[in-house]
Amino acid sequence: MASRQAFGLALEELSSAHEREGSLCSPFLRIVPSDGAVVSTFGSAFGAQTVCASDAWAARFDEHQIDLGEGPGWDALATRSPVAVHDIHSPSNARWPSLVRALGMDNVRGVSCFPLMFGSLMIGAVGLYSLRACTLTEPEKIDAELLANVAARQVLRRTLAAQEISSEKVDNERYSRRVVHQATGMVLAQLNLSAADALLVIHGHAFSSDRTVREVAADVVARRLDLSSMLDS
Repeated sequence: MASRQAFGLALEELSSAHEREGSLCSPFLRIVPSDGAVVSTFGSAFGAQTVCASDAWAARFDEHQIDLGEGPGWDALATRSPVAVHDIHSPSNARWPSLVRALGMDNVRGVSCFPLMFGSLMIGAVGLYSLRACTLTEPEKIDAELLANVAARQVLRRTLAAQEISSEKVDNERYSRRVVHQATGMVLAQLNLSAADALLVIHGHAFSSDRTVREVAADVVARRLDLSSMLDS
């Protein structure tokens, strides 16, 4: 288990990764004993793509599971819980047969994946890979899960920032409109969030439901929409 000082520094780096355009993978590798890391989005709302990969073989592993639609990342998000395999190439491992065949003699052995979620919003997964057969200890899993919670916000922010929204759906003043500010205030009060995270909840719901931020905000202010369930455990 990493020292609390090292963990704090990794957490701080990950928390500012979007603003500083930093790596989402590096903080995991410094804290959790793994040879490679990958951060991905899965599913219809965010698409299936590799957001960050620590190296070529981690990216290749992720490419296979994205192309095939099966693998530990998919399972972690579907079950909303970590998925760990001591040795993905072991004959006793009957999971993901197409993925194992595609990997062939790939060096990836031990795999641990953690879901990326922002409340009830399903985003993707973090995959940590080892070149030897192994699984993480319980303290290491706890550290990885805490980092994954922070990474989920960063991936959501990057996805929303990169999304091109046409002028037909959202006007250029979408961030300063009064209804959005009102809805942000309501959400932060309901969920005890910072203003930034409250706005992120609104944007995330708008993105995943293919609506404009203003439309979602108007429903929140009119109490037609309750976003408190988004952060239910």
